[in-house]
Amino acid sequence: MPVAAAAAHTRGERSPRIPEVDALRGFALVGILLVNALMMAGPYGLGPPGASHASTLDRTVEGLVQAFVVGKFYLMFSFLFGYSFTLQSASADRDGTSAVPRLLRRSLGLLVLGVLHAVLLYVGDILMTYAVLGLILIAARNCSARTALRAARTLYGCVSALLLLGGLASVLVPDTGTAGTDPESAAGIAALVAGYRGDAASVVRANIGQLPDVLLASALVGGFVLAAFLVGMHCGKRRLLADTGNQTARMRRICVLGAAVGLPGSLFTALAVSGPLGPRWSILGEMVGVVTAPALTAAYICGMLLLLKSDRGARIAALLAPAGRMALTNYLSQSLVMALVFTAYGLALYDRLGSAVVVLGALVLYATQIALSAALMARHRYGPAEWLLRAVTHARLPHGPHRSSATR
Repeated sequence: MPVAAAAAHTRGERSPRIPEVDALRGFALVGILLVNALMMAGPYGLGPPGASHASTLDRTVEGLVQAFVVGKFYLMFSFLFGYSFTLQSASADRDGTSAVPRLLRRSLGLLVLGVLHAVLLYVGDILMTYAVLGLILIAARNCSARTALRAARTLYGCVSALLLLGGLASVLVPDTGTAGTDPESAAGIAALVAGYRGDAASVVRANIGQLPDVLLASALVGGFVLAAFLVGMHCGKRRLLADTGNQTARMRRICVLGAAVGLPGSLFTALAVSGPLGPRWSILGEMVGVVTAPALTAAYICGMLLLLKSDRGARIAALLAPAGRMALTNYLSQSLVMALVFTAYGLALYDRLGSAVVVLGALVLYATQIALSAALMARHRYGPAEWLLRAVTHARLPHGPHRSSATR
């Protein structure tokens, strides 16, 4: 690897890619897809039960996704965003240019893609949040690794305390037993269903109508996204993912501690939000899930890194890395396919499929993306969206035929 890196530097090209980073992105894609598919499939998403016709299987599937997936994989993406930020800054330094203009153009490109994604396809877009919070990373780009970690811990602690206090306060509110059944709520759900089953214009109107609530929710969890950015920046500055061989014992400890903290919190969330505890506990359950999600995310990341070091893990990395290399393309194409399935853009199956069927379809879509990504990355260096974002970032078209190489 050092020889390949030196050769690449001599040719004025980029340093070799880090396979673990690409594999982790590929792994994160499946979690993002499962959550987004259930959110796009109907008006109840993964919130408190609202569909009386849901089967036991559907409830079980929702509970499993709520416990083991919701909130964990977008934080994994956020961590990798912060890590990749340091690689992009280092790339600008190698090119002898200022990193700030590049990074600002990249944030602008993500913002434009995010707005289009939210309005046209899926209102629960994460790219806009990344674009805005990425500006804080740019401002803090010269901070030390220790400072980044300290800031992440402080931010996590403060936001966690506020959310848990809000969740505890919600338990003290008397439970009227009418959540989701009042006429105004029922009318809103009916209007949402009609919008997504209507025509292309009504789909766009439905997305725009939900944007204020979605942006508010993004603001509430934005502190955790930024904290994950900063942890990723800390690890990137220390190049921890470039050589995980010396971190085995530490990663095992993180796996154990992360699971010990994250699993009880996630199970409580599933019982409160999708299970039998009832509407009175749903807000507290959501807050506990948000606060404990980083622990399970850390366990997932370290567990995957440990797995990738094994012989079997090498085969898994080879399977996942191509999808991770074109994660932006896959993320956007997931929303496109689901919009064609669930909205009036295509089959208009909104609120017509059970959660188990939706999850099965999402896994089939993910397997298809894995296969297509491998085929595309065997011939090209970038996916379509990555190529476009790189062109915006560098303010020029990427050179060459974009063919892949063994060191990339």
